[in-house]
Amino acid sequence: MAVSKSVPSFESRGFAVVAQVLTDAECSKVAEHFDALPDEAGSRALLELSWCRNLALSLRSNPKIAPYLPSGSAAVQCTAFFKTPETNWLVSLHQDLSIPVQERVQNPECRGWSNKQGVLFVQPPVAVLESLVAIRVHIDACSAENGALRIVPGSHRLGRLATDAHAKIRDASGERVVPVERGGALLMRPLLLHASSKAVVPNGRRLLHFVFGPRTLPLGLRWHTAI
Repeated sequence: MAVSKSVPSFESRGFAVVAQVLTDAECSKVAEHFDALPDEAGSRALLELSWCRNLALSLRSNPKIAPYLPSGSAAVQCTAFFKTPETNWLVSLHQDLSIPVQERVQNPECRGWSNKQGVLFVQPPVAVLESLVAIRVHIDACSAENGALRIVPGSHRLGRLATDAHAKIRDASGERVVPVERGGALLMRPLLLHASSKAVVPNGRRLLHFVFGPRTLPLGLRWHTAI
């Protein structure tokens, strides 16, 4: 994969697949940590754990990943997703609009305040969302049969979208299933329209969804965690 050619493609399409970010041995080690996580479909506050913080630092310096990240980026969130025969869910077409912060600020540009697993989230201005890069590190191979992400290429360039516009944009632009091999990563802009189907063959699909962003935020906002 030629990074010099792939970065402009990432900016236009809103996603890229990078192979072999982790070795098989590293995937097996991370898989052991999943056994100690809460029994939930998605655990959001993993950057509090030392192994996850170390992995975030490793990703940021990885020569395959670094060209996609703006200079000075910090890891600001990591969520674990684990689809199994018992926890096999679907996610409808959406954009990722919320970020984890330390406290509320009084500003009309900040909306959609919520609390998730004890962490405060807010929908910041679009300019903040446009600066973020998500890195989905696949601990297991992920195919169309076990819940690979479905994305609408280029939709991240349309800004924050009304929910009733999602399907119309997908129908007009087309949808793409993005399989990723074990140890690979799917990089994406959070404003990219994306969805995930239930696994047809739910034999286990573990991944870590990291978010990287600028170290400082506008409007008095402060990241809950920044590594």
